[in-house]
Amino acid sequence: MIRIGEGVGLHNPPLERAALCDVHGEYVARCFIGKVWLGCPACSTEREERESAEAEAKARADRLHAWQRKIGDSGIPERFHDRRLSTYRVDVAGQRTALEFAEDYAANFGEVLRTGRCAIFIGKRGTGKTHLAAGIGLHIMERDNRSVYFTTVLRAIRGVKDTWTRGSTVSESQAIAALVFPDLLILDEVGVQFGSEVEKTILFDIMNERYEKRRPTILLSNLPPKEVEQYLGERVYDRLREDGGRAIVFDWESERGKVSA
Repeated sequence: MIRIGEGVGLHNPPLERAALCDVHGEYVARCFIGKVWLGCPACSTEREERESAEAEAKARADRLHAWQRKIGDSGIPERFHDRRLSTYRVDVAGQRTALEFAEDYAANFGEVLRTGRCAIFIGKRGTGKTHLAAGIGLHIMERDNRSVYFTTVLRAIRGVKDTWTRGSTVSESQAIAALVFPDLLILDEVGVQFGSEVEKTILFDIMNERYEKRRPTILLSNLPPKEVEQYLGERVYDRLREDGGRAIVFDWESERGKVSA
């Protein structure tokens, strides 16, 4: 039975009366307190669903914006923002070995971070070194919310050297600390720099602080293993080999060469 009344205070059970919605037709309006009558329940449900969908869309947009900002801040080249481990092409046994290493490194990054285990990807241009390194970085950023920074050795060294200029607002210690902070540092183009004693000292300072804080580093180089060791210097190379650090050799034909052919 429908009860009609205005009442005051709380109504238990609620007051009820017939009402008409322009969209959904007849419905039973209810009043739980004072003279406040609730509107059409169907309209209310549709409004809640619409607001929920809008909130979800905004949350997705916010997550996408945050992700785009994160991968932009990571320094991973834009060309490699979509390079996932799952999209790495395997044609030869060496590529399978490299991919399995990268998958294991990313999947068990918590253990990698605990030990500070590093890696060096060595091989010719176009063999997928950057693809796998970027894939590892994107994986641990997305899954584990880890911080990743990708840069070249030359750019890292230049950033430290720039603090020596008069008027610099950043100290040398701050520049090195910025490279030590990320959970994973990816250093590309090892050997492109001149390999002077000053550069080796800067690189050692960066790698030594990461070594002491057990922060893993992946290095990429197009040089043969012996030349990589020569450019890095014995002290840096020794730290890279500790805690199970590995050198992965990419010695197959360049994928870029295949495309060009």
